[in-house]
Amino acid sequence: MTTTSLFGDARFPLGPFTPYENNPILRPKGDSWESSNLYNPAALVVDDQVVLLYRAHAEDIVSHVGIAFSDDGYHFERENAPILSPEHDYERFGCEDPRIAYIEGTYYLTYTGWDRRSAQLCLATSPDLRTWTKHGPLFEDFDTFKTMDPRGFNWSKAGVIVPQQIDGKWWMYFGEGGIYWATSDDLIHWTPGTSDEEPMYSPTPGTWDEALVEIGTSPVLTDDGLLLMLTNGATRRYLKDGTREVDYRCGQIVIDPANPTTVLARLQEPWLRPQTFEDTHGLVSNVTFVEGLVKFRGTWFAYYGQSDTTLAVAVADPGATYGTDLRADG
Repeated sequence: MTTTSLFGDARFPLGPFTPYENNPILRPKGDSWESSNLYNPAALVVDDQVVLLYRAHAEDIVSHVGIAFSDDGYHFERENAPILSPEHDYERFGCEDPRIAYIEGTYYLTYTGWDRRSAQLCLATSPDLRTWTKHGPLFEDFDTFKTMDPRGFNWSKAGVIVPQQIDGKWWMYFGEGGIYWATSDDLIHWTPGTSDEEPMYSPTPGTWDEALVEIGTSPVLTDDGLLLMLTNGATRRYLKDGTREVDYRCGQIVIDPANPTTVLARLQEPWLRPQTFEDTHGLVSNVTFVEGLVKFRGTWFAYYGQSDTTLAVAVADPGATYGTDLRADG
């Protein structure tokens, strides 16, 4: 079996990406556990297939993680039963928003355990994507909104593991609100590098991600050795009736492994934003939310949720570049 989770031959910024004309590629179906909403997938390549691990739920909004396979990156066959479901108190109302890394024969799945009060970053491991061992919440007494909008209790959703060691340690980037880092000796027990009052990356005031930033996809390796990750960011608008409306868009950051606690650069404008009907209408409207990125048969595939309701993909040709080549003759 061949599994790939660290993709290379990338440039910053990655893209441009074009949403697939036949999105959504997966929708809710039937009257089962995935009958109401299906979104926010992790992605990797296994044996020359794209594998998605996606979040879905019925009307009860209790999320499970399902699995789907594709030979072309666009058309997926899903299995009927979820591969990960709530079992414990900390996740009793949902196993949400998976990200995945494959390291030395083991799949490491980070996900959000939701108890309708606290969203906690959890870890599960598997040798085969079917049998999972849950290791529980990773960070106690950590609030990734601490410097912005403190929750006052554990809140640490969203985490991606770098599938290669840096300076003899395993690294993870995590957080919603602000982005933080953690290290591990064994990939199971993780220690934050700072307190929750010291994010390594925070929202940029006056921009499209001024309300929050959240880690999106596992990293890719650029041509010059930097780690590039797709991110999510949001603004919030308050309407005349006092209600709040969100707008989630997708960005990019790049990190130097020689200085892995610092973001070197960010894409100043989002590479993806809500545009289509599915992007702007759903359980949580106005959301494009990326969690899966693979390079498959020479093309970049970025998988994202649409308004917490359907699942879509945007693609990029590695040979394409942003902007106009001003060096052309004439």
